[in-house]
Amino acid sequence: MEKVVAVIMVGGPTKGTRFRPLSFNTPKPLFPLAGQPMIQHPISACKRIPNLAQIFLIGFYEEREFALYVSSISNELKVPVRYLKEDKPHGSAGGLYYFRDMIMEENPSHIILLNCDVCCSFPLPDLLEAHKRYGGMGTMLVIKVSAESAHQFGELIADPNTKELLHYTEKPETFVSDLINCGVYVFTRDIFTAIQGVLTHREDRANIRQVSSFEALQSATSRTVPVDFVRLDQDILSPLAGKKQLYTYETMDFWEQIKTPGMSLKCSSLYLALFKITSPQLLACGNGITSATIAGDVYIHPSAKVHPTAKIGPNVSISANVRIGAGVRLISCIVLDDVEIKENAVVLNSIIGWKSSLGRWARVQGNGDYNAKLGITILGEAVTVEDEVVVINSIVLPNKVLNVSVQEEIIL
Repeated sequence: MEKVVAVIMVGGPTKGTRFRPLSFNTPKPLFPLAGQPMIQHPISACKRIPNLAQIFLIGFYEEREFALYVSSISNELKVPVRYLKEDKPHGSAGGLYYFRDMIMEENPSHIILLNCDVCCSFPLPDLLEAHKRYGGMGTMLVIKVSAESAHQFGELIADPNTKELLHYTEKPETFVSDLINCGVYVFTRDIFTAIQGVLTHREDRANIRQVSSFEALQSATSRTVPVDFVRLDQDILSPLAGKKQLYTYETMDFWEQIKTPGMSLKCSSLYLALFKITSPQLLACGNGITSATIAGDVYIHPSAKVHPTAKIGPNVSISANVRIGAGVRLISCIVLDDVEIKENAVVLNSIIGWKSSLGRWARVQGNGDYNAKLGITILGEAVTVEDEVVVINSIVLPNKVLNVSVQEEIIL
């Protein structure tokens, strides 16, 4: 029987800096979107792959930060999930190669590789089927985006008929194509041979350099990339494009990169909408009599206490042990564990950090521009907003008490 393993790249603490202040006390991959840790969305999608043997998470967070999550999700999904800590960054392909013996332990025929900070519907069974039809070494998920935004990503040209990857360039200066790389791949085990080829080629060049002293002087200044650092895009995809080895599979669903807290709110709403199709039992419903009025897609953790006169939604996610008082209105927000929101407070386009508290008639809101620096209001952990205080388009760092209203401010 053909086995499949999945590898999810989770990065490390130096990577989630744009995600502050939310990444101060939880690794970014464990930040909840639509009530589930960011990484759980791709993990759940992997579970839909036939003959999935194992899921590996590769990153350079401390193992203890993932230990609890990995054991609970393994039990819940009945699939072994293991966290592998890199001693240093090896690049997306280098990390795969560094742990090749563990990844190939069960002798899988295919390896699914994905990045944790990607938000999409993860059509992995379809991607795998397409890959088998194409018969190449690898197939990548791609999507069409607007010509204006394409340059922020890896742009590619594919044969319209055979879907072969003909040309690949990472974040080009000039417009190449409106097809971009989604950071989701399936490879045969030949990917390890390809990475080995890059490493051998480097060693050979290094040996030749030692012979020529002039070259050695030049290369000493130009070699900034460590010998064992291999990037999937520049070192594998670009050189192998057009060689009948790599193919593309286009998704017609949504795709976003989760780089900032603002984008996490947008991605939470995309996942809530996806739950309507994949897991409708996760979405709340309410009639406004015995339970709160629910409008649109809303997730409420079973341990949260919500007053029946509150009105919640659309796009709201409420985490564990949250307490929501009478007459509260929540729209387009993520409310994290142990938050208390008192009577008649309003939250709109905001993320409310763990253990924070909002007073009576308080108002916390953003303008809803996911890409603007202050488009979404963010309260860090344990922030107190006192009664009747208004917070608009601001970022508040942990443990602050706000007793006066603020607008367009970063409160350090």
